[in-house]
Amino acid sequence: MRALVKTDFLYPGQKGVYHGKVRDVYNINDDLLIMVATDRISAFDVVLPEGIPYKGQILNQIAAKFLDATTDICPNWKLAVPDPMVTVGVRCEGFPVEMIVRGYLCGSAWRAYKAGAREICGVKLPEGMRENEKFPTPIVTPTTKAEQGRHDEDISKAEIIAQGLVDADDYAVLEEYTLALFARGTEIAAQRGLILVDTKYEFGKRDGVIYLMDEIHTPDSSRYFYADGYEERFAKGEAQKQLSKEFVREWLMDNGFHGKAGQTVPEMTPAIVKGITDRYIELYENITGEKFVGNENEDVAGRIERSVNDYLQSL
Repeated sequence: MRALVKTDFLYPGQKGVYHGKVRDVYNINDDLLIMVATDRISAFDVVLPEGIPYKGQILNQIAAKFLDATTDICPNWKLAVPDPMVTVGVRCEGFPVEMIVRGYLCGSAWRAYKAGAREICGVKLPEGMRENEKFPTPIVTPTTKAEQGRHDEDISKAEIIAQGLVDADDYAVLEEYTLALFARGTEIAAQRGLILVDTKYEFGKRDGVIYLMDEIHTPDSSRYFYADGYEERFAKGEAQKQLSKEFVREWLMDNGFHGKAGQTVPEMTPAIVKGITDRYIELYENITGEKFVGNENEDVAGRIERSVNDYLQSL
């Protein structure tokens, strides 16, 4: 199967399209958004040169399941999934921050901690913590929502409010939703034998109401550990067996790429690409508890165009 790395649709009422790092978002009459989860893959804020077959479908279907499983916590933007790679939802005015929540010390937070940092985004961290150690309670470590091609920046709650990025009342709601969503994600993960380690959420506002937007609890936006063996590996100081996109970042770093200017992405051979696809399928099946179903011989772009047009005509 060939990866879908580019879309160029023209739908009725289309007012524009935004091509993000991995998703293409079509604006319909300033009212609806058609979000196409392409097979592009990014790491270190860089879009890699090869797409990953089925990645878009996997992420879109996981996100849809978790959006449906959290509607009692907060409103979300999703209206329909007319195609395995597409979600249609209401258009919101997004907040310029991403709400990152961490249950364990790992990833970029661990790298900062190991380098001597004892405060992240205004949250003080205790001395003596070890990699992959669970925090006493989950912590919220927001980042700015950077423009395309720029890195997100860590920012504290106080700075967000002082800079007028989000007012204090709205931020209180964002934080409440973030922790409640993370708690629900943690519960669902535990039922699958997984630990939800950290994740990020994006929110927006429409008619004065705050909505959860974008994807949720996917391996691109979240990190999972296998619960089985976590304690034993942690006690021995061993790496955790995890489900996330971190394996792609690790492969890049092992091959000398850290996303810095002048560095070249290592060759993504067909074997490397297939290996990443296989890992994403493993992620899907573990996170959802369902068998992944894909169609290798389909005209994916044509299918998406037909599916979305059928949906729009049904409105």
